[in-house]
Amino acid sequence: MAAAVAAAPGALGSLHAGGARLVAACSAWLCPGLRLPGSLAGRRAGPAIWAQGWVPAAGGPAPKRGYSSEMKTEDELRVRHLEEENRGIVVLGINRAYGKNSLSKNLIKMLSKAVDALKSDKKVRTIIIRSEVPGIFCAGADLKERAKMSSSEVGPFVSKIRAVINDIANLPVPTIAAIDGLALGGGLELALACDIRVAASSAKMGLVETKLAIIPGGGGTQRLPRAIGMSLAKELIFSARVLDGKEAKAVGLISHVLEQNQEGDAAYRKALDLAREFLPQTIPTKDRLEGLLAFKEKRPPRYKGE
Repeated sequence: MAAAVAAAPGALGSLHAGGARLVAACSAWLCPGLRLPGSLAGRRAGPAIWAQGWVPAAGGPAPKRGYSSEMKTEDELRVRHLEEENRGIVVLGINRAYGKNSLSKNLIKMLSKAVDALKSDKKVRTIIIRSEVPGIFCAGADLKERAKMSSSEVGPFVSKIRAVINDIANLPVPTIAAIDGLALGGGLELALACDIRVAASSAKMGLVETKLAIIPGGGGTQRLPRAIGMSLAKELIFSARVLDGKEAKAVGLISHVLEQNQEGDAAYRKALDLAREFLPQTIPTKDRLEGLLAFKEKRPPRYKGE
């Protein structure tokens, strides 16, 4: 495993030479026994299909219908600071439907900017990373975009993905990944960087890079063994196996699994419940001081979410 980790940057850099083949392969490993939401045999899962039947999550804005490649790039990541009883919770909503929430240059740039702002914001108490696209959390790196990169661009871009994922892992507040759909490759590595992962039973998760003759390059070879143990992590990486939510819960990859609801946001709702539970526990806050004072005075604490 150590040798594989050391070889990661070079192995990933070889993507450029066979870009077109990898794009085709990427589609191939999504197919056996795994159909993307709204897709039909022989039919392209176009932008309009992703938007069909999507109902906004509780407390969140309605996603735009009729996604297209003309969507403004600033809409690919929606940063929401919740209010009232949810004050202190920040939701990072990935919203790149036409690319299945794959990690593009622009999305990585936006994630980096958002994380930089959040890590120094003293009002932030918990961060939830979710998708605002039905049936998808994140399908990994944008291989179509990468196929167009020069060989000199690939290495720095892969390094930037790894750096952003590491920054998420090092955030000073609790982070929760709400997996309501597909989380493959870099998408699962993004979730692994979070402190807690919750998923719908219908979600699909896996580090599938070995099917493309490469290895995970965003920290998955380190974080997956920490989550589920070295032997099982090697088995899943070597086989590129994809797990559903119940299987992921059984091996310890996620903390909670829920049956998907009609709105398609069961994992997000559970993540929101957990975040609310965390709010009065984080430090340093006024609520921490109130808790200590209440203990000293032998009375119930009067928390204000501050």
